[in-house]
Amino acid sequence: GQPGQRQVLRRGQSPKFVHIHLLALRVFPRLGLLDFPERYGLTRARLPYPTGILALLAFLVCFPLGFGITFQSGGLLLAALLLGIVCFADDRKPLPPGIRLVLQVLIALLIFVTGTRIYTLTNPLDGMLGGDYLKLDSFLLQTELFGPLPILAGIFTVVWLILTINALNWFDGIPGQVSTLSTIGFLTIGLLSSSPRVDQQDLALVSFALAAIAFACTIFDAPKRVIPGDSGSMFFGLMLGALTIYAGGKVATAFLVLGVPLLDLLIVVLRRLAQGRSPLKGSLSGDHLHHRLLAKGWANWQVILLNVALGSLFGVSALFLTTLQKFLAGIALFGVMLWLAYYSRTHRS
Repeated sequence: GQPGQRQVLRRGQSPKFVHIHLLALRVFPRLGLLDFPERYGLTRARLPYPTGILALLAFLVCFPLGFGITFQSGGLLLAALLLGIVCFADDRKPLPPGIRLVLQVLIALLIFVTGTRIYTLTNPLDGMLGGDYLKLDSFLLQTELFGPLPILAGIFTVVWLILTINALNWFDGIPGQVSTLSTIGFLTIGLLSSSPRVDQQDLALVSFALAAIAFACTIFDAPKRVIPGDSGSMFFGLMLGALTIYAGGKVATAFLVLGVPLLDLLIVVLRRLAQGRSPLKGSLSGDHLHHRLLAKGWANWQVILLNVALGSLFGVSALFLTTLQKFLAGIALFGVMLWLAYYSRTHRS
């Protein structure tokens, strides 16, 4: 980004994003963009929905100002736009889970083939497994359009993006929860990117802008004045996963920030499989951690505070930890999540 462009992003972004939501409170009802409380047996008034599309539109403006338009950044912009279109359509009329998953894979592949990919992973146990890095570029697929594509890197990149997209989406069970956690995630990536060991100031700029966008969503989502929908949660999940790759494949750091929704997704999938249910099909009573804690008597703000505390504690600490220490912190977080699953188990209906 050029110095003049950076000033555009630095001056008063949060108020501008707030103004966009204020405008949506008037415009969305006139366009008939309201939610469907009757689908869930609710009798409240309909709310503007899905306002998550506003986060995407703001990003489409901010990202080129920070990175410019290149083959790689253009691929990410196009992928985000396609995901936004799919999510917006799904929010208005739900798509079959299988079709959504296929479309997500194609969107993740688009990001990969246009250059956003992970070539190596830092090996936390290099003394045991040999080497400082786990290389993902050993097997290449030669293509005319995109050049040589590392197959293992492609698999890892696609799986990572699918996980972050769906972990945030499945975590969207309490107003303000996803946008608050996303704010922390983007701030962490921004701090990491601006640190001397990474030193990617353009990436830091875009990350901080996305943090402002997510925070603006929180202001209106938490008091339930609007509903971002999948358009918001999946977009934030995609960008958190993609910017982690931009930051040099800092997957361990991102995992610690997003560990609660990622591990909650894993536990829910394993529980559904053990019960003979499809991992893509939820239940009316809900089987995520936040559902179980609410059934136990926790208030919304208490659940959000717990998740924010865990995300902040592990995420910010990851900025100062070695790779091995991050690995051990990940194990500790997994232990916390298992305990929380055990703690909330007896209060299921």
